[in-house]
Amino acid sequence: MKFKAASIFSSNMVLQREKNIAVFGYGENGKTVTVEFCGVIRTAKVKYGRWMTTLPSMKAGGPYEMTVSCEGESYRFDNVMIGEVWLAGGQSNMEFELQNCTGGQDFLKSDKGVNVRFYYTQKKCMTDEDFFECEEKMIWKEFDEESAKCWSAVGYFFAKELSEKLGVTVGIIGCNWGGTSASHWMSRTAISDDIDTRIYMDEYDRAIAGKSDEQLLCEYREYEAYHNEWNRKSAEYYSTTENPTWGGCLECCGPCKYPGPLCPANPYHPTGLYESMLMRVCPYTLKGFIYYQGESDDHRPEMYYKLFRNLIGNWRSEWGDNSLPFIFAQLPMHRYEADADRKHWCILREAQMKVYETVKNTGVAVIIDCGEFNEIHPKDKVPVGHRMYLQAMKHFYGEENIDAFGPLYDCATVNGEEMTLSFKYAENGFTLKGDKISGFEIAGDDKVYYEADAVINSDNTISVKSEKVKEPVYARYLWTNYSEVVLYGANGIPVAPFRTSTRDN
Repeated sequence: MKFKAASIFSSNMVLQREKNIAVFGYGENGKTVTVEFCGVIRTAKVKYGRWMTTLPSMKAGGPYEMTVSCEGESYRFDNVMIGEVWLAGGQSNMEFELQNCTGGQDFLKSDKGVNVRFYYTQKKCMTDEDFFECEEKMIWKEFDEESAKCWSAVGYFFAKELSEKLGVTVGIIGCNWGGTSASHWMSRTAISDDIDTRIYMDEYDRAIAGKSDEQLLCEYREYEAYHNEWNRKSAEYYSTTENPTWGGCLECCGPCKYPGPLCPANPYHPTGLYESMLMRVCPYTLKGFIYYQGESDDHRPEMYYKLFRNLIGNWRSEWGDNSLPFIFAQLPMHRYEADADRKHWCILREAQMKVYETVKNTGVAVIIDCGEFNEIHPKDKVPVGHRMYLQAMKHFYGEENIDAFGPLYDCATVNGEEMTLSFKYAENGFTLKGDKISGFEIAGDDKVYYEADAVINSDNTISVKSEKVKEPVYARYLWTNYSEVVLYGANGIPVAPFRTSTRDN
């Protein structure tokens, strides 16, 4: 195997400060690799086609130069910085590009000298010859108007604030793909070892059973040809039809077969991007992960807590650090106009909050107010990145007193026909952006919910009641896929959605 450093090592890269730094790559078994950086020399033997060595912890700084050599061959990486490194994972809302977000073009033009760098893991799922050729082209880039336009908007806004606050270079590793389930980013073992999440692997194994690799690839290529033509027809339909609808599109263009047959060539299969993307940058030394995903797991919302919890454990295990910070976005409001409110996104949001409450070293950015009706890709990513930044500062950079949360439900008491709800992080009160508090519902033992009148009390609790519920037992707030959000903390972060009991359905 040809000697080289892993592709994530390039000029302009950012290395994690104040942690031992892993340097790794590929080569011929038995040969010795030498790494030189900042006056430190380390060597490693190639075993099973791979090598890895570790540089000592270093303070932030740069630019520096790194040399990696092996028996007469060498690579030199220039303009290397030591700072903070975060991996930005998830699906399309993490993938959403800076050039397309609200104000994106202005940021690209005006954000001169921003101390943020970006590496994008190549988006392929089959490790064929083309895979390695494309991977070679993926390099670390500094911010400028042209290179940054395709960066993750959420990742950029998070990193920009972090860099300005900490005074160091921040590097973001983009490792995301639109439309993906959490199961696409996990190992077979991490999925299959759980009796519930195993269904993802079982479905895949049944789909490919008895078929050769050639047959599976042929079926997928046929699907790709069909889908490319369908995309062309649907684009024409939506651009030329007055008041287009999904039903009208299907009638005009034929059935949409996305995401295609399950097979190794299809990125939308369990473990599909775990090996071809995530493991291609592991174990590059990180501060932690930021993550925005969940939309594509709404068909099994009750399973998402386990799936997401196991993903976090899987990633941390692969990096060899079970305490790595993991910050994620709780899903915002969303519903397509043609869809009924199945309230399945409510279960996903609840699962995400439960992960924050039960999994150590996690942070949750409440972005319930950042959704758009009839649009699954809300364009304003500034508050998402900002709230992730606040979580990072509060939990992982020692600023425990930073105001990183809006009010979070804590507990409830009942007094006659009225229920009083207590909140954490509400010491400074609530802010109402509208004429009336809305979104609260209560129910009795029958679990039938009715809209509730709500009043903010002087002790920063909220009392709710309804003439239709004489003996309240359950309450919930914003338990809907989509509605307007009007209730916030004094810091401008919304009250997080909740229900007082999971036994109310």
